[in-house]
Amino acid sequence: MSALPAPGTGGPAAAAASPACPLCATEGGELVWRGAALRVIRADEAGFPAFYRVVWNAHVAEFSDLSAAERQHCMEAVAAVEQVLRAQLAPTKINLAALGNMVPHLHWHVIARFDWDSHFPAPVWAPAQRARAVEQEAALAARLPHVHARLRERLQALSQQ
Repeated sequence: MSALPAPGTGGPAAAAASPACPLCATEGGELVWRGAALRVIRADEAGFPAFYRVVWNAHVAEFSDLSAAERQHCMEAVAAVEQVLRAQLAPTKINLAALGNMVPHLHWHVIARFDWDSHFPAPVWAPAQRARAVEQEAALAARLPHVHARLRERLQALSQQ
């Protein structure tokens, strides 16, 4: 796959930033990696230290707003984040979601889930099933700098294909 043009240079994904959009106004969380077309952030979601978002940089609301090459690039990034989380953290499950109802800016949730997390096996947006496992959350969070280094390596390699 060839490198993608920078957002804003043409095509459906060249939409202008929306000043009212929180994903246009801010990174949307802790920036892990940024490329020309998209970025990966770690979301600040209490109880879920390995909650990531793949955010399209240009302001588009729907996946179908992207060209075929852009859709492929976006999903390759989502898959890369999933693969790194699986390899580095060995979660019980990975959850993927692209709801976008509250923030209509294209982004994918990539969430490493564990059988000890407060909501498992229910979705992270459902009521808690049990108390938070604070010690396990902290131990997982301590591993994230290494995970972020692997994510940056993988995403940089992907962006150069």
